[in-house]
Amino acid sequence: MKFEVTSRDDMNALSRELSRAGIMNRKGEFVRREISHYIIVRDEYRELLKKAGEIEPVEETLSELRELYEELVAPLEVGEEKATEQFFGEGEIERLILFTALKEAGALSEESGTVKLLRKPKLEELKVELRFPIEEVEEYLDKMEERFAPRMVSEVSFTKVYYVEVLEVDRELIEAALEIAEDYCTEESYVDAMFTGIARSILAETVLKLAEKYKRKDELIAALLSREPLFVEGEDETVYVYFDEESLESFLKELQSLGYIKVKGNRVWA
Repeated sequence: MKFEVTSRDDMNALSRELSRAGIMNRKGEFVRREISHYIIVRDEYRELLKKAGEIEPVEETLSELRELYEELVAPLEVGEEKATEQFFGEGEIERLILFTALKEAGALSEESGTVKLLRKPKLEELKVELRFPIEEVEEYLDKMEERFAPRMVSEVSFTKVYYVEVLEVDRELIEAALEIAEDYCTEESYVDAMFTGIARSILAETVLKLAEKYKRKDELIAALLSREPLFVEGEDETVYVYFDEESLESFLKELQSLGYIKVKGNRVWA
């Protein structure tokens, strides 16, 4: 199981703590490539509104823009100022869309943490640019191509990723590793590592138990496949573990490298 961290220093610190606790681990780093595709539509608000019928993401965004206009712009007098953070708020991309449209129309100026209304254009007159992740509008693409002149924008980002991989399969060691890593790793990688660790320990326990009975590798693998999926019940959830013959072959090699079993030819010793 791998714990992603945000820096090389955290990677080294986490690895040291795991090693002090007697937990086998190895450090690593790589460059992650992420590709995102967006559909862009741009026109006056009123034109977009005319053409948006039955295209739910466009209708919703336009509705949210109207609500924001009524909340943020309509109450302002020309020449009045508003704190930038009050204008933007948190977590709403529509605020940025509205701000950009007003600024492009020459209706706003921004200086020293304040936004000043220079003139008050009607929302319908503003030229706005709407941006949608392609997966959100995939089912509407034909309609959007018919009604708008959409553009597709693709973004490719490269990010250096640091991680520490825990090599253990023992449940107690995995639990100890999770406790140590919680202070270092990203939340997403922690959750992934937790379920990976549970799955690895379940599979390892089952392999070692069956290896006491089945001394031939092909028979052991057949016995494991007949029990797939393995599962463990928690208070509020069940974790299922799926695998195939090739993944079992790799897992047996890993258990051998960790000293839990010995595999030679078609023979297995636990």
